Amino acid sequence: MTDAALHVHRYGDPSGAPLVALHGVTGHGARWRRTAERHLADRYTLAPDLRGHGRSPYEPPWGVEQHVEDVLAVMDAENLDRADLVGHSYGGMIAVHLARTAPHRVRRLVLLDPAIGLDPADAARSARGYMAEVSFADAVEARASLVARWSLASDETVNDEVGEHLEHGPDGRTRWRYEPAAIVTAYSEMARPHVPPPADLPTHLVIATLADLVRPEFVVDCRAALGPGLTISEIESGHMLYIDRLEETGMLLRTWLAS
Repeated sequence: MTDAALHVHRYGDPSGAPLVALHGVTGHGARWRRTAERHLADRYTLAPDLRGHGRSPYEPPWGVEQHVEDVLAVMDAENLDRADLVGHSYGGMIAVHLARTAPHRVRRLVLLDPAIGLDPADAARSARGYMAEVSFADAVEARASLVARWSLASDETVNDEVGEHLEHGPDGRTRWRYEPAAIVTAYSEMARPHVPPPADLPTHLVIATLADLVRPEFVVDCRAALGPGLTISEIESGHMLYIDRLEETGMLLRTWLAS
């Protein structure tokens, strides 16, 4: 596998209980900043930019196994034998596979509207949308595009995204920081048949009710595999629930991880 060190955003108390937070497709680790600072300040939160995203290396491979290897390397570099693990969307799928690959490294697992076992036709349609390059004349145009997609996000959150995730190219255009080929690959990965977390791992599945993304079959198999070790919550939100419902999602994370 290709060796690459991920760019990692760090928040909270370095002496606190460790938490690794994985973002979704096209995202970056700094999206966790407000959640970490407002609700998890007593913890040590590590939020890497996944390979092909943000300020991490863009070289392939971009498959789930490589992402798992990359995140475990981050934990090794931080001397973390074990940590709580939170994953949103594609980050949720990576979190499940990490927990299955190295169950002794994960204390508890939180899946925020995980994108796992998606309908192949839907995944293909989404992947094709990233095959054409998306760029903007300037930050104003990029911000307007983001506001249209993140209709429930606060102005401060939108400003954070524009400041952190937008880059200016040599052609004078602006683009979000990700490798489009990595995004196409991610949608292919999300169309894999789903697998549940390990049977003995306490897991909290959080479903965004307005997104209709989490497959019922995945929920059924999680219940069968985890039994009383599975907690399920719903938040009335679109898929970007820790953006759309920052306070509610942050409170849920803080309460359950402290229980």
